[in-house]
Amino acid sequence: MSELITAELVDLDLSAGSKEAAARSLAERMAARGRVTDLEGFLADVAAREAQMPTGLDGGIGIPHCRSAHVTEPTLAFGRSAAGIDFGAADGPADLIFLIAAPAGGDADHLSILSTLARHLMDEQFTGALRAADDPAAAAALIRGDEPDAAPAAEADSDSAPEAVAEPDAVSGVKAGPAAGPQDTAVPAAPFKIVAVTSCPTGIAHTYMAAEALAKAGKEAGVELVVETQGSAGFRRLDPETVAAADGVIFAHDVEVRDKARFAGKPTVDVGVKAGVNRPAELIAEVREKAARGDVSAPATAGPAPMDRDGEAGDGFGTRLRKWLMTGVSYMVPFVAAGGLLIALAFAIGGYGINKAPSVAEHFVWTESASWAALLFQIGNVAFGFLVPILAGFIAYGMADRPGLVPGFVGGAIALTVNAGFLGGLIAGLIAGAVVMAVQRVRVPPALRGIMPVVVIPLISSAVVGFLMFLVVGKPVAALQKALTDWLSGLSGANAVILGLVLGLMMTFDLGGPLNKVAYAFAVGGLANPNDGSLKVMAAVMAAGMVPPLAMALATTVRGRLFTRTERENGKAAWVLGASFITEGAIPFAAADPLRVIPSAMAGGAVTGALSMAFGCTLRAPHGGVFVVPLIGQPLLYLVAVLAGTAVTAALVVLLKGLRKTGEPTPAAAPEPAAEAAPVAA
Repeated sequence: MSELITAELVDLDLSAGSKEAAARSLAERMAARGRVTDLEGFLADVAAREAQMPTGLDGGIGIPHCRSAHVTEPTLAFGRSAAGIDFGAADGPADLIFLIAAPAGGDADHLSILSTLARHLMDEQFTGALRAADDPAAAAALIRGDEPDAAPAAEADSDSAPEAVAEPDAVSGVKAGPAAGPQDTAVPAAPFKIVAVTSCPTGIAHTYMAAEALAKAGKEAGVELVVETQGSAGFRRLDPETVAAADGVIFAHDVEVRDKARFAGKPTVDVGVKAGVNRPAELIAEVREKAARGDVSAPATAGPAPMDRDGEAGDGFGTRLRKWLMTGVSYMVPFVAAGGLLIALAFAIGGYGINKAPSVAEHFVWTESASWAALLFQIGNVAFGFLVPILAGFIAYGMADRPGLVPGFVGGAIALTVNAGFLGGLIAGLIAGAVVMAVQRVRVPPALRGIMPVVVIPLISSAVVGFLMFLVVGKPVAALQKALTDWLSGLSGANAVILGLVLGLMMTFDLGGPLNKVAYAFAVGGLANPNDGSLKVMAAVMAAGMVPPLAMALATTVRGRLFTRTERENGKAAWVLGASFITEGAIPFAAADPLRVIPSAMAGGAVTGALSMAFGCTLRAPHGGVFVVPLIGQPLLYLVAVLAGTAVTAALVVLLKGLRKTGEPTPAAAPEPAAEAAPVAA
């Protein structure tokens, strides 16, 4: 961990009284060293991460951390507090605080810092030495590992510990793989070992919240639990030795688990990602019961595709279909965001006629804004052109793993060629996956097995998919796509309002879950062939998605006494998350009190979606929240729609929580000490 921390980044007399003040104090040291360029922006990123899940560890340790565009290089700052600071750990305040800063996109750096630090912190000799250190330079040297006697247990483990295990936000409470030291022979009975995989379509909120929840529950249950997070940002595989040593497996996922065959032949619990967030202890108990009964998943074979093995775990066709589609959507989202925002910026700079500009490869004037607008539009248009092939390719990938990619991409490209659009991409992906799965079931001589995935499967499946898309499916789907486009273009009056209401309900029902993603994918599909109706749909979807976190932020501000301290802290970050169109910012509130929060969110989302459509608001950008308001048609009325829905949801949440019978604790409020009311009253 050399160069990550120096004596100037150590404060052995940290006097901050809150986690926000502690983060600010340590971040100021980073800024003074030129490692943070925008202090307030960085602290906002730290607060947003903290809002997802507290970063306190048992043993008096706090690890606030984030990736941020305002960080120039991976940095670690350390503070020691005599009074202790509450970072949400179950055993009380933290006296050792580590602020970890990684550049945006610096996932590998972030992972390395967290995993290395976590291994050190499991060694009591290391933490004891930090508590006894009386010189900042000595403390920095201890953390860097410059002194050979500082943390022998951690250093001995550094080569064998699984670097791929410690995902960014699941480190808290996770024992990163089996211990390697000889002292373990003194333990009378080895703990039960579980490996888990969490994933959601975007890999932003649900993925890491489920990982955190499972890690905490594993620690409370006395089991060794290691989590691998998977999402749109990709994943790093667990160490094969860790997987091999595991006594059970937990899958908490809404998209297909990558390389699922690694876990075959072990007791397995397979659920959606929300189950990992809401009932982790039950999942751990269930996998232990399966292990006790000897109930294991089927061994891996060369033939069946990943989703076939998934079906053996009890998933119905509807569940598997949803996972296939969500896998495609998860890989499509980055292309949508990049291409759509570039196109929107081009329109903002050069006007809506910029789409008729000549190719910038032939004509580009460096001093003309129109040329730059044309450049942005043409780059965005290329990125957006990948939308349908990516969707089709990764739907097939979710069904049949890598052999599905070639026919999926081919089918998606043909869907564009025959003007079958977004619907054609969906169908092409499903056809490609089904064809590959059928080919994989055919028994072939051993001599041919080696060329099957490289030559035979891509050749046969691409030919079949191409035939079906060009001559059988393509034209009818193109006609259906045109009918849908014409219908959206002609939407007006009551029909538009009803559609906006339905989309608002879908966006707020599961707060970033599958139904939310279906509504979002429907809106994004319309942007592929933009018209007045599809732009209205996009506006309504984004407006409704902003409502839940903004409403919870407002509710915690106006009636803070109805919420726990943690919820009030989450409410501060929810302002930024909601304004940025990150619906998942309301998840902590919904998980703690779903019967009050979710119906309230749906009511506000429905109001906002309906008003947005009634006002005729339009949007060409698929993301951005309030930051793309200048690109919105009828921007003032759009903000009125968002504010109205926010007010409705906040009022309902406050009303429903206020009607709670005196003395009846909510799941989140039960552990709240009575003294918490004092700061609010003051």
